[in-house]
Amino acid sequence: MKNEFLKDLQWRGLINDCTDFDALDELVEKGNITLYCGFDPTADSLHIGHLLMILILKRFQLAGHKPLALVGGATGLIGDPSGRSVERPDSNLETVEKWSNSIKGQLSQFLDFNETEANGAEIVNNYDWTSNVNMLDFLRDVGKYFNVNYILAKDLVCSRLDKGMTFTEFSYTILQGMDFKHLYETKKCVLQIGGSDQWGNITSGLELIRKQLGHEEKAVGLTMPLVTKADGTKFGKTAGGAVWLDRKKTSPYELYQFLINTADEDVVKFLKYFTFLTKEEIEAVEAEFKEAPHLRHGQKVLAREVVTLVHGVEAYEQALKITEALFSGNLAGLTAEEIEVGFKDVPSVELAEDLNLVDALVFAKAASSKRESREFINNNSILINGEKVNNLEFIVSKENAIGGKFTVIRRGKKKYFLIKHV
Repeated sequence: MKNEFLKDLQWRGLINDCTDFDALDELVEKGNITLYCGFDPTADSLHIGHLLMILILKRFQLAGHKPLALVGGATGLIGDPSGRSVERPDSNLETVEKWSNSIKGQLSQFLDFNETEANGAEIVNNYDWTSNVNMLDFLRDVGKYFNVNYILAKDLVCSRLDKGMTFTEFSYTILQGMDFKHLYETKKCVLQIGGSDQWGNITSGLELIRKQLGHEEKAVGLTMPLVTKADGTKFGKTAGGAVWLDRKKTSPYELYQFLINTADEDVVKFLKYFTFLTKEEIEAVEAEFKEAPHLRHGQKVLAREVVTLVHGVEAYEQALKITEALFSGNLAGLTAEEIEVGFKDVPSVELAEDLNLVDALVFAKAASSKRESREFINNNSILINGEKVNNLEFIVSKENAIGGKFTVIRRGKKKYFLIKHV
């Protein structure tokens, strides 16, 4: 491999397979190319599992190439069978359109859509060139180029045959093939990228380009590894569900916590995948991390880089501030908004009146009875908003709440309870 940019992708472990390494090396070495990656709107937000592909588009753009981000307004109505054991539930057109627009907005956070630049990114929607194709044209002009045995041999199809697959899902790979051919013809797009589970869909596009336009046409498919953790589980999934890129669904603080808890075995790999730190910078972090893994320097750098990339410096600093305040127990510097974010999953109750601390502990379920409540207070086990309180007559009120909204009760070292004053 001659091209330095492709060598960097290889060093980062971002290349899983390629339909023609020599052709890709030649295309990239010659000059700027146009490439695309598809994102089906299966929810109103992308999640962190999509981040790898978004950042690879960004890496290509920074190297001078033109990325096309394809929003699957048409394929989103069908549902990609890749990696699924059952058919995806149907989505209606209105919902898919709404989700497509949300995804467009998120992609613009990462890619530069400056139309005046040769490498300015574009968003395309396959609904635009698919919705007007009637069934007869589809079968006659596209379907005849796909041998059924060829499709059945694809992993994404044969893995589902024992459980059953509808013709709708069976046709998904053909629709993706139409996308690649359309972009090849109209945008001079010569490269499609995707996760390793997209190999079958990507090669369908190459098959259609060769059969309809000629075998001499130069187009390439490139896949990246699926991101898994050291324990083999899928990256981006937590007990609470997916880790979203939309801050309303997953706050910057929650994203920070997800990353700071990365297993030691995964840190260096994820630094290569998800950051724009150079080889030398990553190796320096790795050396410091190996020297003192208990300090979690690698996790801290990973969390800093990714949260800043997704949400900005200010959001990262707020996430760090909340984390440090919760770790130290010093809550005095936190705002009501930060308390709400940091204590989102803490047991909480609403309070409309002032309460004696003894009663407040019972009300907040920090104590099972008034007797137990008094014991906790007398034993110096209770902190209110970070301050130790051993006064049985202390009043929990809106007036001394953080931001006039929240009273944080800590019992012992780790048990937190939240009172929301209304």
